[in-house]
Amino acid sequence: METDLTWRTLTSMYSLYEGNKIPATKKNDNKFRNLISRKLVQYQPGNHNYLIKSEKYNAYFAKHYLEEYLEYDCFLKSVQPDITGRQTYTINDIRSLQFIAENREQIRSSLTTRHTFSEEFFEHGGSKHLDTYQSLNELVLSILGIEDYPLEDPKMHQWRFVVDVGEPRCIVLCENLNFLKMPRIAREHKIELWYVGGNNTKGTHFIDEKKLDKLLFYSCDWDYNGLEIYIRLKNIFQKKGCDIKLLYPSEPIKKYPINMKKHSSKWKKALPFSELDQSYFTSKEIRLINELISTNKWIEEETNDLVTMVKEYIDFEKQ
Repeated sequence: METDLTWRTLTSMYSLYEGNKIPATKKNDNKFRNLISRKLVQYQPGNHNYLIKSEKYNAYFAKHYLEEYLEYDCFLKSVQPDITGRQTYTINDIRSLQFIAENREQIRSSLTTRHTFSEEFFEHGGSKHLDTYQSLNELVLSILGIEDYPLEDPKMHQWRFVVDVGEPRCIVLCENLNFLKMPRIAREHKIELWYVGGNNTKGTHFIDEKKLDKLLFYSCDWDYNGLEIYIRLKNIFQKKGCDIKLLYPSEPIKKYPINMKKHSSKWKKALPFSELDQSYFTSKEIRLINELISTNKWIEEETNDLVTMVKEYIDFEKQ
């Protein structure tokens, strides 16, 4: 599902699915413009003040949106009983709220300033996202059961976030929180997730020794910082007597300019292989990294498909 889709738009789409017509003012919404152009939605004959669905709309909505809509609807009603279809929370926002609700006790124990909190848990919007969307910030405070954030950051964040699955096929350590915000997918495929972003690699010391016989993978942004963390993790696990493999981006691989907004990791272009040790990478990985360095681009972790990447190593049908 498109992560920038708003709850307001998704609710209107569900209303059509349920058989209701909706005001034609929605025609100005980017998603509805797309639906109209694809002939899935049309003006009501004789009354262009309303939009109605075509015969193919219900199958389309059920396939791409229904399951997640029902999940988000149930969640939002549980944390905001007076929720309506007018909120402009994006899917990204809702996934962040779900993650915060599931981990509220741990988050509360090491709370940061609002800007740091926003950067950490609403990375799609940045440090001032909760300043911009006050109703979203108020809901976060309500979920956490606090009145406000600390004025200063603690020296150390003690968060250790995990998506447990019981008996996992493998363990994937993630640089970012995105995959952990969609735990249903990981649990359906028995993929245990650990968040080890930035300096949080210290959390790897808490991994149950009994799980170290599982296949270990690392999922990250393919930029200097993400790959440098991979090298650190490789060293940590080698000392534990096991190995960790780098998940290769899934097709189609989306490459972005390194200097895009809200992205701070830069290649060290003046140094061979950006000062990364090539011995930690396969020939296939080296080719892609060299291409990224030479074109000054990077690959964002969340643009990949977690299951597809893991399937390059594991045959799910045989397990």
